[in-house]
Amino acid sequence: MTDGPTPPGRAAFARFWGAAAISSFGTAVTAVAMPVLVVQVLGATPFEVGLVNAAQFLPYAIVGLIAGVYADRWRRRPLLVWASVGRALSLAAIVVLWLLGALEIWMLVVALLAFGTFAVFGFAATQSLLPRLVPRTRLVHANARLDQTDAAAQTLGPAVGGGLVGLLGAPVAIAVDAVSYLVEAALSASVPVQEPRPERRAGRLRTEIRDGLRWTYRHPTLGPLAWSTHVWFLANGAAMTLLSLIALRSLGFTAFWFGVLLAVFGVASLVGATAAPRVGERIGSGRTVVLARAAYPGAWLIVLTAPAFGDAVVFVALALLGLAAGVENANEMGIWQGLTPDELLGRTNATRRSVNRTAAAIGAVLAGVGAGFVGEWPVLMAVILVFAAAALIAWLSPIWSGTDHI
Repeated sequence: MTDGPTPPGRAAFARFWGAAAISSFGTAVTAVAMPVLVVQVLGATPFEVGLVNAAQFLPYAIVGLIAGVYADRWRRRPLLVWASVGRALSLAAIVVLWLLGALEIWMLVVALLAFGTFAVFGFAATQSLLPRLVPRTRLVHANARLDQTDAAAQTLGPAVGGGLVGLLGAPVAIAVDAVSYLVEAALSASVPVQEPRPERRAGRLRTEIRDGLRWTYRHPTLGPLAWSTHVWFLANGAAMTLLSLIALRSLGFTAFWFGVLLAVFGVASLVGATAAPRVGERIGSGRTVVLARAAYPGAWLIVLTAPAFGDAVVFVALALLGLAAGVENANEMGIWQGLTPDELLGRTNATRRSVNRTAAAIGAVLAGVGAGFVGEWPVLMAVILVFAAAALIAWLSPIWSGTDHI
């Protein structure tokens, strides 16, 4: 494993973190504004709503592996900058078309496909640049800091976004997100990091993709972790689809209380991310991931008891899920970044992201179809078994014996 250059210090990470924070809050605003734009402003049909949602995730399945190759071929800071600029322009195009009175659903889909493509490259560059900014022994702490920002954005961002949409309208709120990506680009460009130009490789694109896949799935520790994570994303995509159906339909939550439920998850995620480094140091990053992953089937079993014990148990379950997610993610990312050579980071990060997002989309579709045939509760029972399988794969892998060498 290559350690890469000596990290440039706190100033570099501070600017990197600031860029990520601005982008996270901008994205949280768009998470509220985009559905309003699609449903209320453009009057989309349910099928068109599905197309818009799919357009945001389809690029992960189509260009994810290719993005990883170029994140290893090119210097990552410029790639991150241009990915942010590309996302800003994609959102700006939506706003301009709306101002001209020309925005239609198919145009929105095209713009979001472009946005998603730039996002794939941006993620590959972000996760691959981080080990050049902090020592490898501090990767869990750095990832936890980023997770705290995401959790805060998920908690506060929707409220800010709702206020902006109500006050200025959905397109203007999306324009705010576009500006946030330009600010992110400027901050990223100012990060003081030395990135030597990667050596030119004679291998073909297919060969480089294969090298990334081989490292991801044949590594004795990372391979089982990757499969466990893919299974987890399949289950989580299904579970989050079922949650909205169960809460809003079966249990009769109002929109307000459903929002409070998601806020509980966000706050718990923030607490978990704050505790992640200390937990990882105390019991090991690998065991932290396994134990957190084992919490998911238990939490969703609590949701199953809601018809008997009342709605309050759902809030308890979401708090447990948020804590598990917050504690787990930073430690898992630290394992990947600590065990992967710098020249393969782009490909391994993009490979996982691509398969994870695809698995989540499949899980969401299967849950929706299954709920239509047999109802939400029986499908949730099946999903709990899938969560348990993800935890079992992780427990049987070498990460349980400890990955404290990252």
